[in-house]
Amino acid sequence: MSYTSYFENALLAARNLNISAGTINEVLKDLAAEAIAQTNYLLAENKKDLDRMDTSNPNYDRLKLTPTRIQDIARDIINVSQLENPLGHILSEKTMPNRLHISKISVPLGVVGVIYEARPNVTFDVFALCFKTGNVCILKGGSDASYSNLAIIRTIHKILIKHNIDVNVAVLLPKEREAAEALMQAVGYVDVIIPRGSQGLINSVRKNSKVPVIETGAGIVHTYFDEFADLKKGTDIIFNSKTRRVSVCNALDCAIIHSARLKDLSELAKPLGDAGVTIYADETAYTALQSTYPTQLLHKAGPEHFGTEFLSMNMAVKTVDTFEQALDHIATNSSKHSEAIITEDAVRMEIFLNRVDAAAVYVNASTAFTDGAQFGLGAEIGISTQKLHARGPMGLQELTSYKWLVRGDGQIRS
Repeated sequence: MSYTSYFENALLAARNLNISAGTINEVLKDLAAEAIAQTNYLLAENKKDLDRMDTSNPNYDRLKLTPTRIQDIARDIINVSQLENPLGHILSEKTMPNRLHISKISVPLGVVGVIYEARPNVTFDVFALCFKTGNVCILKGGSDASYSNLAIIRTIHKILIKHNIDVNVAVLLPKEREAAEALMQAVGYVDVIIPRGSQGLINSVRKNSKVPVIETGAGIVHTYFDEFADLKKGTDIIFNSKTRRVSVCNALDCAIIHSARLKDLSELAKPLGDAGVTIYADETAYTALQSTYPTQLLHKAGPEHFGTEFLSMNMAVKTVDTFEQALDHIATNSSKHSEAIITEDAVRMEIFLNRVDAAAVYVNASTAFTDGAQFGLGAEIGISTQKLHARGPMGLQELTSYKWLVRGDGQIRS
């Protein structure tokens, strides 16, 4: 099957996309209202996907839509509509000695391809952010969410048609794997590809794409409970980071504890045990927990449990004897997504913030906040763990590039 027509239609839509900021915002507001109005339809189509997936699959929670989640999606779309449009901003300007006036302005990336797995909310988020920034999006969702994504794109197209806008500003590719392969080869049609999903998906896109890639990496997340940590803060933060929603990339994977605080580990872990979290603990932490943590939930850790993104009710516990050892463990095992320290020592706070190499670094707060909406971006197209162009939650600004405008009056170069 040829997918060229999908790419040609998207490119043509991008070339002809000239919509006022007011109209963009009206479309987004209408889409938010329509998403809520179509809740029953969206849930029914989503159920078709859910019925095909084992409930024990970590992706099940990512795939699942609920009335509350649809309301949250609609709220995020409204938030995007209310944000300042980032296009056409003069980033710098100057007049040269030869009277050439040179300015640098923000512009759309163009055609943005997004390859993602079982998260139908991404379909809404990507469209809202791309549309707000004057970009066309080509979406390749996973086959696990095919019914959900098709229902969502129909909802989006309904609103675009209502406003007499080319529906090809939001293209959903067929569910077949070959469509993703074609998208990665669509040089000349697609300006950038953003993968969202497992490390395997991201690695595959990075390896095989001929189109430039912005990586949104896996989240191997650590929280270090320092010897100077407050126990109440630590208990609440670790519990929230781990259990708020285990299937997302900002969920806690490994708690690191200073050996001087091992006496507090049982109390620190008690809410986790009550919630049914399985712990893989190193030898020292295992001994400290053995008499208090639920036996069926406590296991000795192997090397494979560190540097692992669990995406489930599992986590690792690592004991360190020094602050430096904690920093070293994070540096060795981090995916550079989100990392946190719990401490009351002001010096260590600043050292941690300065030395830990991650997109988001926290002091005394839950890593669950690594999210575009929580960062005031309205929504996010992904969380970049690379350092070129964008890093961390990617919102409107990260979906723009810039170009130089040069105004002259007959100048020529000698």
